[in-house]
Amino acid sequence: MSGSPAVEWRDVVAATVDGLAVVDRVGRFVQLNPAAVALCGARREADLVGTPSPFALAERPTACPGLLEDQPDEQVVHWVTDSGTRREFAYRARDLPADPELKVVSFRDVTDEGHRYRRVAAIARTSVALASEGSLGSTLDAVARQIVRTDGLAGVQILILDSTGRELRLMGSAGLRRWDSFLDRLLECRDRGARLYMLDTLRERKPIVVPHRWAEIRSDPAWEPLRDYLGKLRWDSFVSVPLMVRGRAEGVLNAYFAPGQDIGGRTLEFLAAMAEQAALAVDYATLLQRERDGARRDERQRLARDLHDSIVQQVFSIGMQANAMGVLGARGEPVPARAVQSFANEVGALSRTVLADLRAMVHELRPSSTIQLGLTEAVNTLVTSIEHRTGLEFQLRFGRGLDTIDPELAEDAYRILAEALHNVVKHAEATSVTLRLGVHDHTLTASICDNGRGLRGRDERPAPSEGDWGIGTKDRAEGYGLTTMRERAERWGGTMRIRSRAQRGTTVRVVIPLPVQVSEVPPAAPNTPLTVPLQAARGPSRRGC
Repeated sequence: MSGSPAVEWRDVVAATVDGLAVVDRVGRFVQLNPAAVALCGARREADLVGTPSPFALAERPTACPGLLEDQPDEQVVHWVTDSGTRREFAYRARDLPADPELKVVSFRDVTDEGHRYRRVAAIARTSVALASEGSLGSTLDAVARQIVRTDGLAGVQILILDSTGRELRLMGSAGLRRWDSFLDRLLECRDRGARLYMLDTLRERKPIVVPHRWAEIRSDPAWEPLRDYLGKLRWDSFVSVPLMVRGRAEGVLNAYFAPGQDIGGRTLEFLAAMAEQAALAVDYATLLQRERDGARRDERQRLARDLHDSIVQQVFSIGMQANAMGVLGARGEPVPARAVQSFANEVGALSRTVLADLRAMVHELRPSSTIQLGLTEAVNTLVTSIEHRTGLEFQLRFGRGLDTIDPELAEDAYRILAEALHNVVKHAEATSVTLRLGVHDHTLTASICDNGRGLRGRDERPAPSEGDWGIGTKDRAEGYGLTTMRERAERWGGTMRIRSRAQRGTTVRVVIPLPVQVSEVPPAAPNTPLTVPLQAARGPSRRGC
């Protein structure tokens, strides 16, 4: 406006909320406005002049714009202040007309914006994982990894209740070393008087925040069995979020925060959203298991019908033939040779058909019936049958505690062992097998070791001459049988490892932690909302030392 005093550009630069900096051709700060000094975490401009800036000053920016970015020349860099705070700057650089050796850079702090974007992306990737991962364990591992990567947490564990609602199983984790005895040691800590806040989460069905939890554990003698294990993780505070499925708390998501990390409302909302994704996975797995159980019952009913419609009828025909021959013999007259031969041929054909049908059905019917007699007896019966059929020599070593295993777990363990022994018979060309099975430190452990040729040569595809295949590994040489074994172990939070050496045999080792009794969690009240209420995510209980 004419007549108005001119505004000094120096005053405009000093008042702008965006950072403005002049940088030389090698990327060092030359001059900064007050906003730039504050964004970089410095007290004075002089503390930054002459120091390297974080900005890449290429002639043509190569960074791709973000999904919602409408200015493709804006790039993002990271900057760590003297106090250790990590920030993200979005910036643009332009040549300074007055001096071609210098560039002017405009930048702003997009740390929170980038964090929100990564959280949304993590939730989206987790949703995809629900459909793409092969089992509940691998899905919950993926959820835990996404949380750790997105928010930089020290570690995450996801534990779920079994169908009875009284036993906890560790099904997913990230950041913490996998330890088969973790639940056993946790149970020991509880028995020594340690307070498990995740049980409060299950009971109250809302998130619980415990600031400085590690300091509390470190000074509590009741936590001695787990102190060394938890001490290897660099963490401070603890948050436990319930997994809500159809109004019931079906598990917990435990988050371990690194020292200095803030546990604000948005962080809790993110954990609640990820817990909801984990709960969806648990619900889907439960429904799928029910569907499989129903299919199993239908299949057994079908086998019963087949048994009645084919084998029973054939045995009845054999009986009728025997009765007819008895009638002929009762007459006291010689029986023509042709009639005897016809009878023998027909009875022989019927008996062969019956035997073939029975053999086809026995494999499907045997596990469920023998598991009712106990896992030890079932495995003994299976091994005896294989010895008689193949001549393999077996050494069986059973430990204690097998009679305490849940029947469903016992059936899965039996099927894993049966498939492993089937592979030995079919592929290994072995002469002897050692089978060990027992419960130690609240963990079911099984191993099958043969002296065969190893995995090399199977289907003419190369296998490792020496090494392990972990439970999460889906090697291209892994067939349907191995995949089924691995999934059965993973269903219970266990692991399966295979070690093989060419011409020196193969060892299959399965380790399944037994569930921990949770007697303190009452049944959930009916008509509870499906998901974690937003007010619960924003206003959790806070309990200190």
